[in-house]
Amino acid sequence: MATDSPRVPEIEHDHPDVTGGWLRPAVFGAMDGLVSNLALIAGVAGGTRDQSGSTAVVLAGLAGLAAGAFSMAAGEYTSVASQSEAAEREIHKERAEILANPEGETRELAAMYAAKGIDPDLAMEVSRQIHRDVENAVNVHAREELGVDPGDLASPMLAAVSSFVAFAVGALIPVMPYLLGGSSLLPGLAVTLLALFVCGAVVTQVTSRSWWYGGLRQMLLGGIAAALTYGFGALVGVGLG
Repeated sequence: MATDSPRVPEIEHDHPDVTGGWLRPAVFGAMDGLVSNLALIAGVAGGTRDQSGSTAVVLAGLAGLAAGAFSMAAGEYTSVASQSEAAEREIHKERAEILANPEGETRELAAMYAAKGIDPDLAMEVSRQIHRDVENAVNVHAREELGVDPGDLASPMLAAVSSFVAFAVGALIPVMPYLLGGSSLLPGLAVTLLALFVCGAVVTQVTSRSWWYGGLRQMLLGGIAAALTYGFGALVGVGLG
């Protein structure tokens, strides 16, 4: 009697996008907005603690939000655009090499596959089949040699918008209690540290760290930055008073 062949288990896991053009600028934008604006208003609050400094704190916080968001967006756009343009230049060079020396590039790709443990004859056959189509060969060479996918280069505009929005949202949190009528740094400090903990915990969903470690790390770093800037502001305020 025939026996059933063993059932091959299905692949049931998905990988998050950790190389896309939005994740890194969004994460850094939010963290930077939270920490930098908390530190900024802490410095102003420290320098005006013996005066009615709420107006100065709000003005500094909103100015820091606008300046930081536009700066982050411009920086991310330039950075990602330059990176994509550099990758496109190398891809263009690879395409020219494949057109000028197809046999040499075929052997080069076969050698790379053989170095990964594929039988040399099979590696050569696979390479020859890949090189039947120039664009396919360019894509494969780009991934193997440059580590980039020509069809999935990061978008400068997506990076800029993600960074702008994330920074603005993060920077608004520390100053929000003042906008709602508060006159003390403590409410803004509390909600910002909580937001930093949440952001740090969320980021660990795409890392190997535990949620509580990521949250506490971000909260501690933000608290230290605020404390140091508050002390600096207090010293400067005394010196200018």
